[in-house]
Amino acid sequence: MFAGYLSLYKSGDLKRRIQRLLRSLIRCTLCPRACGVNRIKGETGYCRAGYMICVNTAQPHMGEEPVLSGSKGAGTIFFSHCNLRCIYCQNYQISQLDKGYEIDIKTLAGYMLSLQDRGCHNIELVSPSHYIPQIMEALYIAIPMGLNLPIVYNSNGYDSVSTLRYLEGIVDIYLPDVKYSRNETAYELSNVKDYVDLNHRALKEMHHQVGSRLFIDSEGIARRGLIIRHLVLPGHLIETREILRSIRNDLGNEVHISLMGQYFPTYKGLYHPDLKHPLTSEEYEEAVAILEEEGFENGWIQSLKDINDDFRPDFDSEDVFKFLSST
Repeated sequence: MFAGYLSLYKSGDLKRRIQRLLRSLIRCTLCPRACGVNRIKGETGYCRAGYMICVNTAQPHMGEEPVLSGSKGAGTIFFSHCNLRCIYCQNYQISQLDKGYEIDIKTLAGYMLSLQDRGCHNIELVSPSHYIPQIMEALYIAIPMGLNLPIVYNSNGYDSVSTLRYLEGIVDIYLPDVKYSRNETAYELSNVKDYVDLNHRALKEMHHQVGSRLFIDSEGIARRGLIIRHLVLPGHLIETREILRSIRNDLGNEVHISLMGQYFPTYKGLYHPDLKHPLTSEEYEEAVAILEEEGFENGWIQSLKDINDDFRPDFDSEDVFKFLSST
């Protein structure tokens, strides 16, 4: 199985999609915020991203799901800025404090090729929603230079279906979050009023494009499919149950779920009555029980005793994650 974008490049469809998407930056409608600013001229909307790409780091990551990290790491590119304002964001340094540096399209293409040269199993785009046209331009440059790795789209799940449709056949693996089952919680914790409905629509579109089955090669590396992440939040187990039930009802229980127990108090979450406390082992064990009750058998759970400070990224450091590959 080869990366789907190679055939789109040969047919000319990739170039046509890029041209259409670039026009959307004139009055930006890439994400559901639809701010309407002219990013071609450098104007910024809610996410604070202009035309230039802002990244913090691009390097192999050994801390993702095993089918993504494998033995040589996922080739992660962490983009700065975000269209949400999660008060507990583990990556708040880049999502909300905007730490990073501006690069051009050719440099981004070079990062992709460098990660491939270092042996990474994929190109994982972390928080890419606000840079889709630029990322596709970089792909267009990198493909004739030999890029052929699967593309992983790692997003917060607040994505526009109309934008996602441009990614069909380009993204090989979708890795979205499902954060909330109630819009009042989404507004309180992430300053977004319509997360739930739009997240459902985005998940269905991703599922439509790649299906429920996760295709894994002979080396145990994912090549195509959907992995849904849910970070269990302290004091919010009712929503965990509602989220998992909704996924089961909408997409079935064959989809791969990554049930994350690595929550730790950080950023403005330190002052929230529920979120200022770490997730307890009892809460996470209950979440795992809910996962089983809903009939999910594919995916990953975490052992809380194995989660330590290594899971806390520091985007001021050259070694963002202590478990990142040094290769």
